[in-house]
Amino acid sequence: MRLDLFLKVSRLIVRRTVAQEVCEAGAVKVNGATAKPAREVRVGDTVAIRQRGRVKTIRVAVVPESKTIRCAPTDLYELVSEETTGSEPFPT
Repeated sequence: MRLDLFLKVSRLIVRRTVAQEVCEAGAVKVNGATAKPAREVRVGDTVAIRQRGRVKTIRVAVVPESKTIRCAPTDLYELVSEETTGSEPFPT
């Protein structure tokens, strides 16, 4: 499943277009590398999302087969960490 679609389905980001914009701005990293919206997400991937002065890091637990899911969106991932960083970019 595409990264932007996974972010929308898991409700980490409200709309797919917003998820695409966030990815294109370089605010999403998958396994430590900046990710484009079309990147495939797999079980076990670590996704870090920088938004509004926070960095939320999650681990993908389940990748749904379609856009519609039958479980709670929070069952798709597990929260690894959530930090307040201000507007600083990702540390190198």
